[in-house]
Amino acid sequence: MSLIKNKFAFTVFLAFAGIYVIWGSTFLAISYGLTGFPPFLLSGLRFFGAGLILFLWRKSKSDTSGTFSDWRKNAFTGILILTGGTGLVAWGEQFVTSTEAAIAIATGPFWFIALDRKNWGYYFSNKFITGGLAIGFAGLVLFLKGSMSSTVSEASGGLRLIAFLVLALSSVSWVLGSLYSKNNPAGNSTFMNIAQQLLVAGFASFVISGLRGEWAQFSVSEVPTNAILGLLFLIFFGSIAAYVSYIWLLTVKDPVLVSTHTYINPIVAVVIGWILANESITSIQFAGLAIILFGVLLTNSARYKIGKRSQVRLRRINQMLSRITSPYKYITHY
Repeated sequence: MSLIKNKFAFTVFLAFAGIYVIWGSTFLAISYGLTGFPPFLLSGLRFFGAGLILFLWRKSKSDTSGTFSDWRKNAFTGILILTGGTGLVAWGEQFVTSTEAAIAIATGPFWFIALDRKNWGYYFSNKFITGGLAIGFAGLVLFLKGSMSSTVSEASGGLRLIAFLVLALSSVSWVLGSLYSKNNPAGNSTFMNIAQQLLVAGFASFVISGLRGEWAQFSVSEVPTNAILGLLFLIFFGSIAAYVSYIWLLTVKDPVLVSTHTYINPIVAVVIGWILANESITSIQFAGLAIILFGVLLTNSARYKIGKRSQVRLRRINQMLSRITSPYKYITHY
């Protein structure tokens, strides 16, 4: 019995390491992939390759591929979450570093609250959630202020600003797809649903790539080894291993605990970008990241079992950060 428990605990550890480290590393893997592939061609190869592998695996297990309605639901989800949510990240990383992209994406939980209209009554009546939203927004503005004044990228300020707006749009697309998937679940097995979402997202990315003329500009002979390794990492680790780990953890652990990857991924991205790619962030950007993550913690605090003393401490920190960041709440341009 103890051997079974130890094996299970080790499996859980590996699964958490997967969603923490792998998803945090995909931002750098995308930047490597972009050295040889245009953004939507890279995304298409990533999604379609991973989807094909998962689809063939499930068919080998005699898993049904469902009805046309199932394909339609998964197509809508895949295009929003993957083509829009992740494909736009690849486009944005042409003009910002992987570290900056990861920090910008860390605001995703705020969009869940802003776009989930069914639960607005609950969200905006909770002081921790509203306080977290205000602090998170101030942290985002502070981070963007530091990013626009930094010299970590050769891209012009206008392109960098557009890239950050596109990254925000990618978060919105991811959230819309997630909410649609939650409210319109397909009837297949979980892994078949993922396979179909990946396949359709890959096809949609190929179409966008063709419309943008990426195929005409692409040459296989000019793809460096780093780009190939980045693509393989995205296929086998980012779109298969991490997804499988995430789905399995949701079945054996509290979803609130699983959602902690939201806090860890940008930190992992910062560390890996610094070690492997010599990327850096300014002190203002780092402060913005810390404030954003605290805002995310506050918005999710209602889902955690927090004692009264901890709640009082969170309120005090909330009030202190509100006073510190209040000058940034009304900044609309730089």
